[in-house]
Amino acid sequence: MPPVAASDPRELDSRLAQRMAEVADLVTVALDELLPRAEGAESRLTEAMRYAALGPGKRLRPYFAIEAARLFNADERSVLRAACAVECIHSYGMVHDDLPAMDDDDLRRGRPTVHKQYDEGTAVLAGDALQTAAFEIMSHPDTHDDAEVRCTLVSRMALAAGARGLAGGQMIDMIGERSDMGQVARMQRMKTGALITFAIEIPLIIARVADAPRHALLAFAQDFGLAYQIIDDLLDAEGRVDEAGKAVGKDAARGKANFVTLLGVGAARERVELLAAQCRTHLDIFGNDASYLRASVDFVLDRRA
Repeated sequence: MPPVAASDPRELDSRLAQRMAEVADLVTVALDELLPRAEGAESRLTEAMRYAALGPGKRLRPYFAIEAARLFNADERSVLRAACAVECIHSYGMVHDDLPAMDDDDLRRGRPTVHKQYDEGTAVLAGDALQTAAFEIMSHPDTHDDAEVRCTLVSRMALAAGARGLAGGQMIDMIGERSDMGQVARMQRMKTGALITFAIEIPLIIARVADAPRHALLAFAQDFGLAYQIIDDLLDAEGRVDEAGKAVGKDAARGKANFVTLLGVGAARERVELLAAQCRTHLDIFGNDASYLRASVDFVLDRRA
């Protein structure tokens, strides 16, 4: 599907929606092949893993990995496998985030969360197993024939998922250490932004991209990740359960600070617009080749779920 001129926004939006849906289907099929099945006593675990990872979802992180890869003609099979590993990390994070000991959510993507569908112990193990599955996928020779590239991918994914990324951000969220904008932004860059940034970094590593294009895409990823989280906070404040597919109004009810509680709805929306404009500017270096990435900023930030 070739780039579409920016002067044809309606066609671009239509083709972007099709493109994102195709990537989501591609990733779901690949994950179905990669995730384990079992017939013994452990089958409850593998069933819960598959329930978490193969359920309905936007597959946003894989989409950005695959879309960015098209800028550099990065190997499609390598990027797809690496993107599936990222989706496993994302799914593990959501399974654990929903647990009663953390955010205590009963609904995710319009379905019962894993600990509600199964039980808490199974949810803990499913998250653990999804995380290790991610590293199994990423480190396999099928992901890339160069061991150095695989090691770099594994190392960067570990940083994005660990104490300086997703898990560390979750810890800050749990203990409530976020009373000002700087603390909230830091938490969200770790909890949400780190994995989005790594997803976009995948093709940069595989195609060995350096210098200006690399810096531009990483800046895009960081600004997009922050904007995405502000939209999440707006949905929590203003969204509806039937549209969001999950509980809303949680942060205010628990007295948790977020971008909306600190800035207010109007200023939060202004911040999103500023970050979205910066995202588009970061992509100028790629010209029309980045038309779908550029359009995806508005497409994703206009979401209701």
